[in-house]
Amino acid sequence: MDWLKATEPDTASNADKRPLMVLFHGLEGNSHSHYALAFANHAHRRGWDYAVPHFRGCSGEINWAPRAYHSGDYHEVDWILQNLRRVHAGPIHAVGVSLGGNALLRWAEEAGEAACRSVTSVSAICAPIDLAAGGWALGRGFNRLVYTPMFLNTMKPKAMQKLRQHPGLFSADALKKVRTIYEFDNVFTAPLHGFRNTDDYWARASAKPLLQSIRVPTLLIHARNDPFVPASSLPEQHDVSGHVTLWQPQEGGHVGFASGLPPGHLRCLPDRVGQWMRELNA
Repeated sequence: MDWLKATEPDTASNADKRPLMVLFHGLEGNSHSHYALAFANHAHRRGWDYAVPHFRGCSGEINWAPRAYHSGDYHEVDWILQNLRRVHAGPIHAVGVSLGGNALLRWAEEAGEAACRSVTSVSAICAPIDLAAGGWALGRGFNRLVYTPMFLNTMKPKAMQKLRQHPGLFSADALKKVRTIYEFDNVFTAPLHGFRNTDDYWARASAKPLLQSIRVPTLLIHARNDPFVPASSLPEQHDVSGHVTLWQPQEGGHVGFASGLPPGHLRCLPDRVGQWMRELNA
């Protein structure tokens, strides 16, 4: 886990009041991802502590267990947040981006009322809450030609490292034939994490069906032109609980606006999320 501590004096009084922003990164992301740096800058300017936990295998070192990480890994999110609550007395605001956003939402859904004991708020940005719809989008057209190979170029070598650690964990020949995220999840992600196959994994790990069960203040942000998250898969107000705020701007793509890119007001996404967090205590 990487940390950015606030620059103000760390007195007992400050530590009790100072917020901590925790960011869960996306697929193959880390603390150097453009959105992680954008939120780090926001936290620094606001005098907040900031932490980026790395999902297994994303810190620059492969983990040793016979598993990796996945979109519905709410047990991992729970362990991280429970440990942060033990060491941080002030408010904790959890932010999840893309895959990390879906995993964070799955945690909030499973935790229910108990989520409020761990965090003050949850924000999910460009989360693929309908994994089947997102997988379909990644497997077609430009996405399949450009983004799918980009992800597989790091995911497949990591999977082979895992196989060398644990011979027989899955079929190396099957992995070599993988050309899509669906195929990769069928060979690697699903069986390693207790799912029957890709369809079972995508169905059980998707956050959308359980958004009504969230009981902690939650901001759910999706751009309606996100190439990875089809607009047709986005939730409407009747799909979510009264604790969930939806923001679905027309433009923004997939987390592209978090780096400070056009168009217009979307370049200030971390400030928009931070403002919503502060308004919770107004």
